[in-house]
Amino acid sequence: MDYKTFIEQKEQLKESTSIIARDDEINPMLYDFQRVLLEWALKKGRAAIYADCGLGKTPLQLSWADVIVKRTNKPVLVLTPLAVSYQTVREGEKFGIECIRSDNGEIKGKIIITNYERLHYFNKNSFIGVVCDESSILKHFTGSRQKEITDFMKKIPYRLLCTATAAPNDYYELGTSAEALGVMGHMDMLSTFFKSDDNCMHIGRFKQSNLWWQQKWHFKAHAEIQFWKWVSSWARALRKPSDIGFSDERFILPPLQVEETIVKASRPLNGNLFIEPAFNIKEQREERKMTIQPRCEEIKNKVNGTNSVVVWCQYNEEGDLLEKIIPDAQQVKGADESEKKEELLLAFTNGTLRVLVTKPKIGAFGLNWQHCNHMTFFPSHSFEQYYQGVRRCWRFGQKNSVKVDIITTEGEMRVLKNLQRKEEAANKMYDMLVSTVNNALILKHEENFNSIVEVPTWL
Repeated sequence: MDYKTFIEQKEQLKESTSIIARDDEINPMLYDFQRVLLEWALKKGRAAIYADCGLGKTPLQLSWADVIVKRTNKPVLVLTPLAVSYQTVREGEKFGIECIRSDNGEIKGKIIITNYERLHYFNKNSFIGVVCDESSILKHFTGSRQKEITDFMKKIPYRLLCTATAAPNDYYELGTSAEALGVMGHMDMLSTFFKSDDNCMHIGRFKQSNLWWQQKWHFKAHAEIQFWKWVSSWARALRKPSDIGFSDERFILPPLQVEETIVKASRPLNGNLFIEPAFNIKEQREERKMTIQPRCEEIKNKVNGTNSVVVWCQYNEEGDLLEKIIPDAQQVKGADESEKKEELLLAFTNGTLRVLVTKPKIGAFGLNWQHCNHMTFFPSHSFEQYYQGVRRCWRFGQKNSVKVDIITTEGEMRVLKNLQRKEEAANKMYDMLVSTVNNALILKHEENFNSIVEVPTWL
């Protein structure tokens, strides 16, 4: 491989893409706010839609793909989390959009649906467009999945990212989405808008040691408003239709009931005289392992008599015990084959499985479970996992109030406080992005540099 070819492989597609959609090309079943988002995304060509759970991201992304297919007569690939591909095909049938699921790289139609786990089977040169459903998968700077997806999309003209949690509580994680869209590399974004505790001059040294991403980043003094202007040039965000000026009449959430149950530890940690909050990750893990039996027994009591319930766990030991002691429970494990995972997740989606036991990182993304209105949680430090887990059931279209039982221990109260802190950060991020969009503080990608500048006489 010569040097020119090497550089070209690393470059993003430079040409801008844009489609001005005609009325007859837009799916008539879309709501008014969805239509506006669709028209904007098509006009941008490469864009992100951060819409809350139940606002119709699936019909939006399928309609986006449908218009591009009609204009170009070339296929579009839709990437989804595990088991969501089946759900996406059903949504396509509902909205009259033909899409075909493929597991092995075959292209038998114009809109191809597959799971992220099967991306390596597909040739990126075969597609004119790509959609990333639940695109928060891109947020991990050093993740192999993020690199695989970004490399796959680099030369594809049309790109759409859709998720409810773009960057759950760290603003700089938006950089990986911008990089996937070809707007700006995430390291360029950090150096433009942020400063680190250790000073950005040391990024190269930290990156070589694989510790650079662990730094704390903060906005530069002048950069916060400019950052949100920049984000709003390629992304739209809303938690309800009124965020972009439309009625919320059909999108009102039922009540959410969150109950915390504190399970007492049998003994203090590290030989202490009294039970104290676990201070670090190591102590928190010790606390969890020590209290697995009473916490799982508490979950068993909570779910007895419930028609349909999701039991979220964090460790394999928890899942194994819960599956054993809860009647009608089946567990989806990380070690299971993809086919088995999909089979059990679909069984719960279809209502044939009463109790689903799994980890949030396996089943908390993309699936619609409005038939279920009860879940239990062992909290962790991941706000995204908690938020996405709750929103599988508490989403627009849910007819009943939703109950969330949080089971924790006296020693893990710091974990709950950290979740609350991250929730505040996530709400602030959404508020800033929504207000920036609504005030039309939009930066243009192409600036006009033709204005006349008078040269001082002393030059």
